[in-house]
Amino acid sequence: METRRQDLDADAVLKVVHGRQGYATMAVLLPDRPMAENHADNRLMLAEETADLDGVVPVPGAPAFMAAIAALPFALVTSADEALAQARMGAAGLPMPSVRVTAECVGASKPDPEGFLKGAAELGFAPADCVVFEDSEAGIQAGRAAGMRIVGVGPRAAAFAPDLHVEDLTGLRVEAAPDGTITLSALA
Repeated sequence: METRRQDLDADAVLKVVHGRQGYATMAVLLPDRPMAENHADNRLMLAEETADLDGVVPVPGAPAFMAAIAALPFALVTSADEALAQARMGAAGLPMPSVRVTAECVGASKPDPEGFLKGAAELGFAPADCVVFEDSEAGIQAGRAAGMRIVGVGPRAAAFAPDLHVEDLTGLRVEAAPDGTITLSALA
């Protein structure tokens, strides 16, 4: 990928890259570079990431959390393309949600809210009735711009003022009432 050959500060790259599609990260970090090159490099990067699944593990508590929400309406909204999302969810041993909004489904990368809004629409919910689980600044910004509540997951997320922050998914409980109401609780 061309950006690997650029003289970029690693800390600056890490602040921008997480939660965005690769081409969008390149556009921020290399603003004078033609977008066609960014898209070409993004395709190569996605293929490499899809082939390299070493070290992919679920967030602690993710298997139990996914089991708890399996019968509830939810969507995966990701900056990954379909192939990468399938590969990583499989490598982590997690079921792939039936409703998903991947990179191919949107015209704009996070922090644009398009992906979250499409997910809510596909589920048939108003954005204000949705909760986003995010670990990146771009994702938290996108969820907030969509008018959704945000649960920040992981140490990085705390810095971006989510409505609720958890270190991982072990501290969450989901309960569905007969009337369709879903209660999400953070365990102390």
